[in-house]
Amino acid sequence: MSLRVGIDLVSVESVRESLRTHGERYLERIYTQQEIADCRDGDEISAERLAARFAAKEAAMKALRLPPSEGLDWRSIELVREPDGWTWLRLTGRARELADRQEIGSLEVSVSHEGSLAAAVVFGALADDGAP
Repeated sequence: MSLRVGIDLVSVESVRESLRTHGERYLERIYTQQEIADCRDGDEISAERLAARFAAKEAAMKALRLPPSEGLDWRSIELVREPDGWTWLRLTGRARELADRQEIGSLEVSVSHEGSLAAAVVFGALADDGAP
């Protein structure tokens, strides 16, 4: 089996600044409604949790080897949080098509945030056809 990997590191402050500057428009452009809900604590929203989700989306795009010329709706990659805290990626639309075309069966993700940084790593398992 062949593997693809993507990794990303995001500044929590850059996400906080996007929230200050663009507010709901930023949230609705980048995150699914469930991701937004998962990051809310009452009236507050966690920039750290959003940054981890942003890093997961970027890492997934790297694992999918998204061609620079192709756009992708950020919300087509969703970090799903289970009640026990574990996370996984749900692909829809164009992201799902891209994964299917490359015969990537699943993407595994791990996210973390500490202080001013959030990180994510994504592994994709490919059908073993000898392709790079």
